[in-house]
Amino acid sequence: MNFDTLKPQVTVILSLENLSRDEKLKTLCQFLSESISYYNWVGFYFANQETKTLHLGPYVGAETDHTVIPFGKGICGQVAESNSNFVVPDVKAQDNYIACSFTVKSEIVIPLFVNGINIGQIDIDSHVINPFTEADERFLEFVNQEVAKLF
Repeated sequence: MNFDTLKPQVTVILSLENLSRDEKLKTLCQFLSESISYYNWVGFYFANQETKTLHLGPYVGAETDHTVIPFGKGICGQVAESNSNFVVPDVKAQDNYIACSFTVKSEIVIPLFVNGINIGQIDIDSHVINPFTEADERFLEFVNQEVAKLF
């Protein structure tokens, strides 16, 4: 996968003036899901620092019951505390994994920083074991740098 070819479209989607921020994020999720075969669920969670919880934002993919996640719980909750990327090659090997669906085999979560503060994250589930590479991490870091400009 050559992620460099996707970067210009990410920028275009996020600069569409006729869409609200949530509409841009939903369109971005749809674009990523359609463009990368192993991105089967793509969504954003946003942090509430007062309650130490993550709240589901725009996403595409199967419905999820995980609309609010406490910091520290699951992969997303761990990223909220660590401020670090988290790649899970095989979710069955993770003790602190919140099962969303039996079809999910792997997950990648990249924190979203605005002015140095972790305000949320992009979360991607895959139906494939171990599809995520360092290239995915760098690409999703770029995506979040672009998303941060909306805040």
